Amino acid sequence: MASLFSITRRFRKGLLGLAQLPPELDSGGEKQEHEMLCTWNAKPRPTPAFNRMGFNMTQFVASAQAGFRGVFPRHLPNRIVARGIIVVACLLTLSPFFTQAKADSATRPNIVLILTDDQGYGDLGCFGSTTIATPNIDRMAKEGRTYTSFYTACSVCSPSRAALLTGSYPKRVGMHRHVLFPKSNYGLHSDEYTIADHLKSIGYATACVGKWHLGHHPEVLPTANGFDSYYGIPYSNDMNHPDNKGKPRIPSDELWADQESCVRLWKTPLFENESIIELPVDQRTVTRRYTDRAIEFITENQEQPFFLYLPHSMPHIPLYVPEDVYDSNPDNAYKCVIEHIDAEVGRLMQTVRDLGLSENTIVVYTSDNGPWLKFKNHGGNAGPLRAGKGTTFEGGQRVPCVMWGPGRIPAGTTTDAFTSTMDLLPTIAGVTNHPLPSDVQIDGFDITSTFQSNESPRHELVFYSASGQLKGIRVDQWKLLENPKTAAKANASGKAKNSVVGLLFDLSGDIGEQDNRFAQDPEIAERLKRRMRAVDEEITTNARPVWRKPQLQ
Repeated sequence: MASLFSITRRFRKGLLGLAQLPPELDSGGEKQEHEMLCTWNAKPRPTPAFNRMGFNMTQFVASAQAGFRGVFPRHLPNRIVARGIIVVACLLTLSPFFTQAKADSATRPNIVLILTDDQGYGDLGCFGSTTIATPNIDRMAKEGRTYTSFYTACSVCSPSRAALLTGSYPKRVGMHRHVLFPKSNYGLHSDEYTIADHLKSIGYATACVGKWHLGHHPEVLPTANGFDSYYGIPYSNDMNHPDNKGKPRIPSDELWADQESCVRLWKTPLFENESIIELPVDQRTVTRRYTDRAIEFITENQEQPFFLYLPHSMPHIPLYVPEDVYDSNPDNAYKCVIEHIDAEVGRLMQTVRDLGLSENTIVVYTSDNGPWLKFKNHGGNAGPLRAGKGTTFEGGQRVPCVMWGPGRIPAGTTTDAFTSTMDLLPTIAGVTNHPLPSDVQIDGFDITSTFQSNESPRHELVFYSASGQLKGIRVDQWKLLENPKTAAKANASGKAKNSVVGLLFDLSGDIGEQDNRFAQDPEIAERLKRRMRAVDEEITTNARPVWRKPQLQ
């Protein structure tokens, strides 16, 4: 009989999967035992935590069995003893994996990122709205933290979304020139490292549900950028498949009065992964269906860490809602849409609570840019901020943000910490305790410190126009804008009230950007201008390419 040391060594070797299964099983007893174990292993089961960590049960059982044959030779009278020990050994060996899974559950929270489209700074009750009722998002704020100095990286869709997912300025990832259209032949390169890529690498289930707008070709869809699944529209809801032609030229009030116009006059597609499943999408129900799909994803993945990216199509024009919440008064169109989004946020949040996931889930609610003011009652409200979408004024890029995470984020608090959507990737890396790869160059900062304080590691933000031109910079409380006439063209009034070379604002007391300090503080203006150009030069030098559709020869 083998020595105790030898048995122990072989036993450990079997457990660790170091022994290889013999190519042929010449013993009937061994074959029967092998078939029994393989039959058990072949049964369909939910993916356990150890499989998500790269553990292969088939290889483990086979290798363990091979190792045990050295401990219990085939002439051993009672093979039941060996089988029993295999079962016990499996349980003992797998216990660290289950322990690790529980530890991961505690240290790796679920992440839900809700992004609305063209929602203004003043469109939520918790941000001062007295005309739009948002009880569910307001509850998030009461149970979480409101960020009042939270910026997007651009004032239009595609560049803003690229920055959010990659933690980089749009120019760094080549996505800074305008928005994408159905005929666009480029998109966010799959080599870029996204929030979804990072979380997927550490075992998260990932899903994108909603508007993508970073390219509609298979090579650049969410499933090529870290998401396990995708359900939503590939570009804005005012764009038509396949060439953006044939769009209705009808006033917004008339479209609102004719809710069936969403399927009669528009040809916006709905995707499932890489395929169109509905053309045109019924925009009246799509917000609700996004939530249905999001709830389904959360429910199916409640036993493992998950990342849900939920970029709503609304309130980008044209505006539509389900019949049961429709208000025929066009003056209430925007209000109606925001209140519907709020109700759907409430449904999603209630699911998180009902499943007992509150203590291990972080939810972020924000917008991709400011309101489209020129659409008046179909656009939003920037509140105390100047201008809106398409401008580098505060109303274009300072957006509402609420972060919710019981036990991590203090309830009922507000911070004016200088933060940005680009900070979400490194912050998520921080809260999951899993650093970003060293070769990933980004422009975001880990802002977990702002969960508890007003101090932010971010001290500057460079502003680019909707077409990718360098326009300004904020450094601490000071903000410089060049070419103010160009910037003011997109203002709600359309008037360029400033005829000077530049604009300089002290945002610590002037978030409405009304008091131009450019003439009074030329040294500050010059210092900011130099810094702005230095940052842009570095970004330009190290910019990475977008994916481009190969040209047919």
